[in-house]
Amino acid sequence: MIKKHNLAEAFPEFEQKIHTLKVEDNHFKILFDKYDELDHEVYRIETDTEPASDEALNDLRVERVRLKDEIYNYLKEN
Repeated sequence: MIKKHNLAEAFPEFEQKIHTLKVEDNHFKILFDKYDELDHEVYRIETDTEPASDEALNDLRVERVRLKDEIYNYLKEN
């Protein structure tokens, strides 16, 4: 089953903080929006809604993981 990678599900311990930072912290909002957009793009490819090569899909997945790590570190530090 293919599903989206929701940050609140990935980091349940930070669910409230994610919501607060999206509203109050412009840098976090930019990171969150980039992640969300990237996740949607990966989801569209994985569900065959949008065609892409395996290499392009893998590159997007790698970038999504990198961004998710950056967001996690930001959540821990702020």
